Amino acid sequence: MKRTVVLYPGLAASHFTPMVELADVFLDHGYAVTVVLINPSVKEDDAAFTAVVARAVSSKTSISFHMLPRIPDPPSLAFNDRASTPSSWTHRAASPLKLRGSWESLSWEFYPSDAGGLAVNLQVPLLIDGFKKHLGGDTTPVEFLGVPPMSGSHLASLFGPIREVNKDLEAMMFAGARGTAEFDGILINTSVSLENRALRALADPRCCPGGAVLPPVYAMGPLVDKAGAAGDDSSRHECLVWLDGQPDRSVVFLCFGSIADAGNLAEQQLREIAAGLDKSGHRFMWVVRRAPSTEHLDALGPEGFLARTSGRGVVVNSWVPQPSILRHRATAAFVTHCGLRVELGAGGDHRGVPMLCWPLYSEQRINKVLVVEDMGVGVEMEGWLEGLVTASEVEAKVRLVMESEKGRKLRERVEAHREAAAMALNDGGSSRAAFAQLLSDIDDAHGKQSSASV
Repeated sequence: MKRTVVLYPGLAASHFTPMVELADVFLDHGYAVTVVLINPSVKEDDAAFTAVVARAVSSKTSISFHMLPRIPDPPSLAFNDRASTPSSWTHRAASPLKLRGSWESLSWEFYPSDAGGLAVNLQVPLLIDGFKKHLGGDTTPVEFLGVPPMSGSHLASLFGPIREVNKDLEAMMFAGARGTAEFDGILINTSVSLENRALRALADPRCCPGGAVLPPVYAMGPLVDKAGAAGDDSSRHECLVWLDGQPDRSVVFLCFGSIADAGNLAEQQLREIAAGLDKSGHRFMWVVRRAPSTEHLDALGPEGFLARTSGRGVVVNSWVPQPSILRHRATAAFVTHCGLRVELGAGGDHRGVPMLCWPLYSEQRINKVLVVEDMGVGVEMEGWLEGLVTASEVEAKVRLVMESEKGRKLRERVEAHREAAAMALNDGGSSRAAFAQLLSDIDDAHGKQSSASV
């Protein structure tokens, strides 16, 4: 009988999609895979995520999907309004994978984002005093192992709009960090070449509170969507057809993710984006899912925006195959909210393009620091922290990436990361070796449990 790997993704596309990509790797190595998911209809306000799940269930026939019933009354956390929702509660839980067979269950955590983000999450409890000082008005950057210093405001956004660290929040921070150390291992969707500094920090005993020692860490990414990487044209999306008609490296792609998309931006901000794209003169593809209709967007201004940019720009109001867009030869830059694994999706794997970073909340602010200051594969869109990125800033940063010497150097660094990531996934590469080590450790753990049961 095949051994079965059971995957428990969180309720977000950025959790679910890499879990499915991980499932493909286990399938390639002869494992059976079951994905267990809380019914996605629990996220009544997120049709996009429900659609992502539906596409996976219909296309990944070799994976067994099992839907758990909805949570009737999920726990709430008084210190964080956002955490009171069912989806946010599940995001805060670990994303474990379990090995199941005729022996006792083994459990690993799969971290779908970067090693730097995990290092920060583990160290926040250790640096709680610096965090509290920021909430009191201190602007001194907080120092971390493995990542650049960053403002305490970037950490506060991890826990929602809080004004103080109460006992419940502090207890949750420590419990979360200690809980990570209780897994049998941690799989991270990154590579040694991309995040060597952060991975070294995770091996440092100073990285985890209470003297806890982390289990083995397997940097076995970046995971790649096999269908998209293979260039499957059987159901080619209309946006890819449009890109086919554009020159190489000529299009700026704007997308704010499945949760923090343009529907969360004020009309004034949409107006500024449109004006900046208009003035830049560059080709663009702008995803405004959940936003008003394109006609309403045109009415926001500048006057005649859609007509004037017709041919060199396209506005999309529906789901798009983001990995395929980022891989497309015509895509030159990516305006992004810096969500989970975005630095892998644009700067680290086979999709490499420079990023214009526009974080909105949560870990996105930390990812921005890693992308801009640590990896050097993006630039920051000024004004996001104050709540408005102006048209002149949009225009200036698009021109910087597309026209300037700094933009050329960004592309060179992105290409270097892309090539290194591809090597890591090849035979003899670090990520391929890490996954082989994981399988060996699974075999060893299975052998020990089998012997103990005799």
